Amino acid sequence: MRTVRRKSVPPHFSMCVQPAFIIGTNNEDSSSNFAPITWVSATNEGGDDYLLVVSMFGTKRTKQNVLRTGLLSANLVSRDMLELMDYLGTRHARDGKKDGLTYGVSRGAVLDVPVLDASRWVYECEVAQSVETGASTTFFCRIRNVQMDEGLACEDAFDVDLTRLDPVIYSGMYHSIGTLLGKIGDFS
Repeated sequence: MRTVRRKSVPPHFSMCVQPAFIIGTNNEDSSSNFAPITWVSATNEGGDDYLLVVSMFGTKRTKQNVLRTGLLSANLVSRDMLELMDYLGTRHARDGKKDGLTYGVSRGAVLDVPVLDASRWVYECEVAQSVETGASTTFFCRIRNVQMDEGLACEDAFDVDLTRLDPVIYSGMYHSIGTLLGKIGDFS
């Protein structure tokens, strides 16, 4: 293994590779609301109990809806959804309906949340706990249901081939994944 030469840079270069999700919530009038959020991860409560961790900054309607209802969908963004993600991310609910693009919306199979028909992987979530940090709120969400593209065949939680999901990865710019490198243990 080679040694990498590094240099120190200011902390605003805090690059963090993140999967892109479009979070779906219900507005007060029961209409659907969607916003791209890339501060999404997971943690484990114990056993097979995983929590989806979603952080939102500011006062966006999506965050207010989650605080009000305690429910959300997290729709994984694949490369074919990039135009929709970019569109939703450059429009604000306060400026009116985000209806400049046509996209299909359904209801969750377990929770009353809007889900994007184009997403190959959807989490239906209920907030278990939230933590405020400055202008950000981090939601720890119980995953009540996972909707997975029928074309995917997964043996277990570690058998998801991301190249088939073709997710958008965000780190200040949009990226994609191109190669499956192997499984845990293949290199030791």
